[in-house]
Amino acid sequence: MYFRAMTDELQGMGLSDTLISQESGNGTQLVAQLEDQRRQLDELSESDELGRQRLQLSIAETLVALEKKEEAWQLARQVFDYMVSEQQWQDAVEACDVMYAADQPDSIAALGNGIWLAVTFPVDPQLSTNLLDHVIDETPKDSDGAAVAAATAHYLVELRAKDEAQRTSLGFLTGNMLAGVANRHSDLKEKDQIDFWVERLELDQPDKFLPRLATMLDVIIGDKWWIDRDAIRANLPE
Repeated sequence: MYFRAMTDELQGMGLSDTLISQESGNGTQLVAQLEDQRRQLDELSESDELGRQRLQLSIAETLVALEKKEEAWQLARQVFDYMVSEQQWQDAVEACDVMYAADQPDSIAALGNGIWLAVTFPVDPQLSTNLLDHVIDETPKDSDGAAVAAATAHYLVELRAKDEAQRTSLGFLTGNMLAGVANRHSDLKEKDQIDFWVERLELDQPDKFLPRLATMLDVIIGDKWWIDRDAIRANLPE
């Protein structure tokens, strides 16, 4: 009764009808988008398997937005396996991001697999940053794991930004991520305090924090590695 009375009051103010209409409109747009994507898939040549898999991944993203998360997971998992087999690493990492968003029992494992690939291969640093930001969200506020994730994101932006504009914009974002972690981890706000904290935790030394990230991923993933890391390492350029 209380909720209904509150809804009636909102409608009287002209608010709830607008909100409901917007939500309904967004849902209608997503359904239309899904139908269009599936039509494109039907029309795509069967010989263009890479194109078909990329379109399937777009469909999985739309399914997540439509709250059809189990279906989205299954589709993204299949795309991931294909992309790994074809060494399409950017696409494989994007599939992991979709699987994480699908919020299924193995979503954390998907996140870990994606981060390992995102660090190992030169994928878009925006995508790497997104994945590592998820780690920050998932870890306790007093955990060093969040600090390692933020430091890795900042490092990958410096290493792999496609141009100065991306380096500046993403560097600002990852710098704020690192400052935010410092604040929640040790209640630090001043720049000199944060700089000292970074040095103390060796977050300015990739040769120190990347092995810690690897250990953290082993804990996150456990026995659910979906890639052969040794085979991948053996084929990396010197």
